Amino acid sequence: MRRPTPAAPKGSGSRSQQTGAADGSAAPGPAQLQGAPASTELAQLARDAGLRRVAMLAWRDIDDAEAGGSELHAHEVATRWAAAGMDVVLRTSSVAGRSVLVERDGYRVVRRSGRYAVFATGPMDIAAGRLGPVDGLVEVWNGMPWLSPLWSRLPRVVFLHHVHGEMWPMVLPPSLAKAGNLLESRLAPPVYCRSRIVTLSESSRREIVRLPGVRPSRVSVVPPGINRCYSPGGQRADRPLVVAVGRLVPVKNFPRLMGILARVHERVPDLETIIVGEGTERSGLEARLRELGADGYVSMPGRLGTDQLVELYRRAWVVVSTSVREGWGMTVSEAAACGTPAVATRIPGHLDAIEHGVTGMLTDRDDDFARHLETLLCDPLLRRRLGRAASERVTALTWEATARGTLAALVADARSRSLRGGSRSPA
Repeated sequence: MRRPTPAAPKGSGSRSQQTGAADGSAAPGPAQLQGAPASTELAQLARDAGLRRVAMLAWRDIDDAEAGGSELHAHEVATRWAAAGMDVVLRTSSVAGRSVLVERDGYRVVRRSGRYAVFATGPMDIAAGRLGPVDGLVEVWNGMPWLSPLWSRLPRVVFLHHVHGEMWPMVLPPSLAKAGNLLESRLAPPVYCRSRIVTLSESSRREIVRLPGVRPSRVSVVPPGINRCYSPGGQRADRPLVVAVGRLVPVKNFPRLMGILARVHERVPDLETIIVGEGTERSGLEARLRELGADGYVSMPGRLGTDQLVELYRRAWVVVSTSVREGWGMTVSEAAACGTPAVATRIPGHLDAIEHGVTGMLTDRDDDFARHLETLLCDPLLRRRLGRAASERVTALTWEATARGTLAALVADARSRSLRGGSRSPA
């Protein structure tokens, strides 16, 4: 998810809140860094470990049209590390129509090379010093690994939000999907046996530590944050309103949601549903709505600005997610911060974002999903109770805590290397 739009980077032109690269809304900016009490602590922590200049390797930048939660996470951490005085450079693939070099919220972005070439050119830039001197490295392993243990001896931490599993055949031809899944599930994990891995949830951690060669003691959980603009307020819609937010891509499984909504609509005829987001599956989803006769009560307005999204969360009676894979489930937590309960698939990530029967409902089966959703729509007392509990539960999720926990993992790696007499320069 994205928050208010950042200031336009030098040479990149302006950026509208309507075009943020997230699960449906605009990107965050400096205005959301209200009172970052962790900055002094972060600065001291980094300084004591000798981590003044850090490079981050990520597949995509937050400006990318296909950016989602992984890109948001990297942006939020980089912003807070930069605010603490660290020199942070993010190396990603190129973004169509955008500048190669960007300065954003205190950190630098170098966006160069194609979607696959970047996995070679990014590491080469760091190893050759083309990004400047570097004291530490953050690898964002988003499906395709960078294999940093093979080419760098820098203090290092790996972001691994979740195992992709069945996502591979959703986005790649069969042969490539098989190769990608083999690389992620069997070949790459042993390479990271000595790496410190950070993930978002305990349920994702349980999947990660089952990968071959991964040491459980080196996998830590640092939950994501929720920006303060997501909060209770306003008024609920007059009629039953269900909201789903996410990129229109296969992993979000919106066709399944539409089938479930058709069932619920038979019992709740005044149902209204809004699916917020944009993506490659739009035309197919629109066809699916027409096939179900659901285009009269399901709308897809595309991306919304953050203010509009907050208002929508506050108006919604229930937020839903039929996603197949999530590192956490940011949309349900953002809705929770606005006092809106959720019904979602029982998957890693959602298992941490939602407490079943307390802040929302989790389910595996379509008929149970429809039943839980109908129950919440028809029981205002239950809906309000779950909404209050959801709002209270997410108050501990802050990006300051995320930045601090991630830096602590990087510092721990730096200190362990110092004790072992390890090198602090690229391989």
